[in-house]
Amino acid sequence: MRVLGVASLVLMLSCGGGGGSSSSQAQPTDAGSPGADLNGWVPFPSDNPWNTDISGAPVDPNSATLIASIGLTTGLHPDFGTTYNGAPNGIPYTVIPAGQAKVPMSFDEPGESDPGPYPIPPAAPVEAGSDAHVLVVDPGNNRIWEIGNAQRQSNGASWHAYSGAVFDTSSNALRPDYWTSADAAGLPIFPGLVRYDEVVTHGAIHHALRFTVQNTRHAFVHPATHWASSYTGTDRPPMGMRVRLKASVDISGYPAPVRVILQALKTYGMFVADNGSNWYLSGAPDSRWNDSDLATISGIKGGDFEVVQMGTVVTN
Repeated sequence: MRVLGVASLVLMLSCGGGGGSSSSQAQPTDAGSPGADLNGWVPFPSDNPWNTDISGAPVDPNSATLIASIGLTTGLHPDFGTTYNGAPNGIPYTVIPAGQAKVPMSFDEPGESDPGPYPIPPAAPVEAGSDAHVLVVDPGNNRIWEIGNAQRQSNGASWHAYSGAVFDTSSNALRPDYWTSADAAGLPIFPGLVRYDEVVTHGAIHHALRFTVQNTRHAFVHPATHWASSYTGTDRPPMGMRVRLKASVDISGYPAPVRVILQALKTYGMFVADNGSNWYLSGAPDSRWNDSDLATISGIKGGDFEVVQMGTVVTN
């Protein structure tokens, strides 16, 4: 199979055994809790696109045009934090034990979804807003389970979603081309989140991140497998396009947690993963975030980024 991810999501990872990275044997410190510390565990092998250092990769020839289409003077926005409008701000996740019971699933898009049952805990948090992602992490079984537009059913023992995806975190396989996931680009969502445990507790992010763009192209580039636009002009980004913060950008004056995020954007970059507001960087909610510190990231503008050279852009 190929790797998954899109709009509403239930994500499950099992802590333990081979993700292929140096931290693949790490265990979460509080499995069963929302926002658990994954203790340095990074999903997918070390040579996976999510985990690849692209700081020295060539710049795409169309970089200037693509960056301009997203906005040169628009600031980077943290689409996560403590709370927003009375709800947790960001895409939540829950780490589960390896023996978590599985429950029945139904989908609006069964043809592009991995069938159930899925090991979703009864109290799994659902992302506030229309995307309604639910992320449940279970690294012991090397799996990420994601669903979009998640709805608990009245029986309390099953879920309905727009789509669902299951990722084998020990493999580099992608989802089939043209398949969505819980993310519009067909990508997994969890690996691209800014998380408190990585940024503050451990002081480093060792993977790429995800962000949204208002106007995308009818195209995708791997590791993405799906598009969500009818526009065919080459001046807009395809799903899966990766950008990185330019090496020349001075990040020394930012608060320490923000420097961790910005360094990751220099080393690993971030993928266009969904349609949304321009330069919105995804993360998980946590009551311990300092929202004032996070807000300073808006000092980074679109013009501070460049597009990493893309592979084959799929348009048909």
